[in-house]
Amino acid sequence: MTYKETLFFVAKCLTINHEAHNKRIVEEVLQSDAIDWDEVVKLSTAHYVFPALYCNLKRASFLSYLPEDLVEYMKYITELNRERNEEILAQAKELNTLLLEHDITPIFLKGTGNLLEGLYEDIGERMVGDIDFICSPEDYPRAIELLKDNGYPRDFEKPIYPGVRHYPRLIHENKIAVLELHKELLIEKYSSEFNFNFIKKNCLITNNFSVLSFENQLSLSIAATQINDSGFEYKNVALRNAYDVLLLSKKTNAKNAFKKFNRLQHPLHCFLASCFEVFNKPKTLQYTSSKKIEKYLLIFYKYLNDNNLYNNNYKKILKKKGVIHRFTIIYKSFFYKEYRVWLFRRITDKNWQKEKLVQLGIKKP
Repeated sequence: MTYKETLFFVAKCLTINHEAHNKRIVEEVLQSDAIDWDEVVKLSTAHYVFPALYCNLKRASFLSYLPEDLVEYMKYITELNRERNEEILAQAKELNTLLLEHDITPIFLKGTGNLLEGLYEDIGERMVGDIDFICSPEDYPRAIELLKDNGYPRDFEKPIYPGVRHYPRLIHENKIAVLELHKELLIEKYSSEFNFNFIKKNCLITNNFSVLSFENQLSLSIAATQINDSGFEYKNVALRNAYDVLLLSKKTNAKNAFKKFNRLQHPLHCFLASCFEVFNKPKTLQYTSSKKIEKYLLIFYKYLNDNNLYNNNYKKILKKKGVIHRFTIIYKSFFYKEYRVWLFRRITDKNWQKEKLVQLGIKKP
């Protein structure tokens, strides 16, 4: 199986309990015994959907088509993930209680927010890294100090870059998940359109937790990968985010979710279009076509069919972004004090100096 064939097969498997036509297709493929399970495991793991793949195959009663040792392994990993998510939910409850007691309302985001909202039939489906949440700009400094006072020190002491979306990761030695306290949802280019003031107006309250509305959950699921992780530039798709979008599209109209945005509309629609393709055209993921979106899909497919072409483009964009980032820092340091202070602390940091000397080949690692 090629990468594209494996991607589309795994994607269809994630829809089989929602899309009858995909269920028939997947069962036929499973019966043909033409699947490279090593590639399926590799891809689904890389996309963080391995437990979701197992849960969907199990619910569809398709596990009998799989090798027995693979089923046992999938079951084991999913059980571990379920246990981890139970601990994350317990940690989120403690965090929520602590902040509310000090009149700070956290709004939980991404995977943790989806778990709290009850998006998944089985909480073992979703692989969650951190507990992401945001609070008001006024409460942001207080929340940081409160968390530090309650056993969440920063995980490193480098100077904090002024343009970061969230405070450096906060780690409690006795808790399973790292905290990411956001001051922004998206990178600076799009933060004026999608931010705390935008989402707070229609948050959902569930069991005393605040989470995003279904429309905003769907938009952030896309923007997290398409904007923050540069998926729009790389022309790729992240199945974990795409699966969230699929499930959320059953709760809200995906196309309508983007109408409130301006600059964000096009990259969000492009991801929706790629989801429509990889999931084999579910009705809830239908998008409004345009020449720009069709051009995006053309390049998307071109990269799927040619891994070398994709990798070359990836490296080119990565290098370009690095150059732009450096020039942005220097430019902003002329006008903003916080950038000047950060830059000075950065270049006078002995560890940073050693790191750069190693990168330049002047000093041995």
